[in-house]
Amino acid sequence: MIARGFSVLVTTGTRSAAELIGARLPAGAVHQYMPLDAPRWVERFLDHWQPDLALVAESEIWPNTVVALHARAIPLLLVNGRMSERSYAGWARAPRTARALLARIAICLTQTRDDAERFVRLGAPRVSVAGNLKYDAAVQPADPQQVAYLGDMIGDRPVWVAASTHPGEDAAAAEAHAALKGRFPRLLTIVAPRHPHRGGEVAACATAQGLRSARRSAGGRPHPSIDLYVADTIGELGLFYRLSPLVFLGGSLVPHGGQNPIEPVRLSSAVLHGPHTENFTEVYRALDAGGGAAAVADAAELAATLADLMAAPDRIDAMTRAGQRALVPFEGAVERTLAVLDPFIAQMKLAAFHHG
Repeated sequence: MIARGFSVLVTTGTRSAAELIGARLPAGAVHQYMPLDAPRWVERFLDHWQPDLALVAESEIWPNTVVALHARAIPLLLVNGRMSERSYAGWARAPRTARALLARIAICLTQTRDDAERFVRLGAPRVSVAGNLKYDAAVQPADPQQVAYLGDMIGDRPVWVAASTHPGEDAAAAEAHAALKGRFPRLLTIVAPRHPHRGGEVAACATAQGLRSARRSAGGRPHPSIDLYVADTIGELGLFYRLSPLVFLGGSLVPHGGQNPIEPVRLSSAVLHGPHTENFTEVYRALDAGGGAAAVADAAELAATLADLMAAPDRIDAMTRAGQRALVPFEGAVERTLAVLDPFIAQMKLAAFHHG
């Protein structure tokens, strides 16, 4: 959009999202917090910014915002749309409201066929499957100096990452390390909690298993004496994926629906995950079937699978290649989304020409 001459306003609702977005916004884009979804605040926000087109992502359908945009004849598009069974059940309890709101959305572009079917069942009149934009996103950058510095410090130690962990999974990672330590005494476990403020809890899990830990947020480093390194910082997963050939993705041993596996696979990591992968069902199914990922049920199975893979580096290499092959059918969501956006962009250009 910026390349086509438009100004872009990006909104977020949380401080952590704002920090992440703020660090990555290109020139020509501005960040603001989304107003509270109350008519007075939404109207003031729209009066100030006067948008020509509104895009909302995933499931961010705020009723008063939808109504206000429609009343001003500002097209609203849902991109990367997602509708879980749980969300569908909630919307289905108010079918008339759901139908009225969804009718005001110019088009719903969904991640999967299942998402599309749920939107259609709720009465959305214009729905199309575009795929998941996250699967086309560039991998998270990493400071090459940090990659080299930490890589040198880790050296040839066996290493694995437990990424985006939730309460319960930190303990499982520490338990798995304790089970593996006899066989792999130089093992390094890196735990990156989903919410970095939980770094102290992760360190406590290490202590409970008799492991030595260091916290990145406090300036700690993965020195040879450290068993478990707590990566309690924001926006550095790309760094830790580059340092490890093995990644366990959190939110999956506990019922949180799992985390996006695309990035570690693209960065040549073999992926392990628990049974709860509802947020990314299709891609996990493809990765598992293609041999690019493996499911574990608990800490004991996690430890056993890690041990098998660490003892056979060629199996890790085979998994990473299989994972990258399995991702190919999921590419192209950006192109499909832009194709739908093009008529709206053309209309904006025409309006700008007439006003000019």
